[in-house]
Amino acid sequence: MPKQNVNRVALIGAGSVGSSYAFAMLNQAVAEEFVIIDLNENKAMGDAMDLNHGKVFAPNPTKTWYGTYEDCRDADIVCICAGANQKPGETRLDLVKKNLVIFKSIVDDVMANGFDGIFLVATNPVDVLTYATWKFSGLPKERVIGSGTILDSGRFRYLLGEYFDVSPSSVHASIIGEHGDTELPVWSHATIGGVPVLELIERHDNYTKEDLDEIFVNVRDAAYQIIEKKGATYYGIAMGLTRITKAILNNENSIMTVSAYLNGEYNVDDVYIGVPAVLNRTGIRNVVEINLNEEEQEKLNHSATVLKDILSEQFDVKQTN
Repeated sequence: MPKQNVNRVALIGAGSVGSSYAFAMLNQAVAEEFVIIDLNENKAMGDAMDLNHGKVFAPNPTKTWYGTYEDCRDADIVCICAGANQKPGETRLDLVKKNLVIFKSIVDDVMANGFDGIFLVATNPVDVLTYATWKFSGLPKERVIGSGTILDSGRFRYLLGEYFDVSPSSVHASIIGEHGDTELPVWSHATIGGVPVLELIERHDNYTKEDLDEIFVNVRDAAYQIIEKKGATYYGIAMGLTRITKAILNNENSIMTVSAYLNGEYNVDDVYIGVPAVLNRTGIRNVVEINLNEEEQEKLNHSATVLKDILSEQFDVKQTN
């Protein structure tokens, strides 16, 4: 990675997610330098101007500008939020093919300018595009990270906190698997203040497994609900991306459910998928393997198979044992 005195983050894609990420990054003063890159130079320029006008209100002013791929050379992290959105009548695979073309161009341009940092991918389908970024870049697997199920896990903790009337920070629970319809809750390890959630519903008549199942459905389908109401989701994922960025730049060794490459962990091979992982300046230090019960393992295997079926259309993917 480049040796420098300041942390630089480059954002590629100044749409709703990218702009929200920039706003969160500057408000939390996560990096010393932040560069915005977009095909629409006027949008990138306008965002940089707008953000700079608020510097006086930020905790530590971040040097912010609109730039080009050349600015990625000295970046510690390049966060990709660019890509096409799914249109009515368009299949998921159509969206994959379209975004793979876009990502090939982006990653090639970034690497051609001497980038040697960490890629953070947010564009959907995030697990597929993170795998593609790894393949296109040639970087070590630990230095290519997808946002994975960090937002799903955040939604999960929030809704469980609401249900049990505790702060979400006191809820420890994860959603793993594909960031999408085949994701799954890890009920076997979900706890409230150290007490297993499944134990709590046995102790108290006012808590039920049916309610828990409904909470998961609301987590899984949250994006659909938000999109129906406001057209897109961006604040939550932007805050999640900022949290990942902070963990990397501050060398925190924090555990988050990100899209990480599995090479035998969870008995899954050659796929990026949402699992708990330790994040620090090297990127993903290691994947954390939770002892899943039989049902959870089967659901994770199914999720990985769904992703591999999509990947196999474009890449030579190993088959899971």
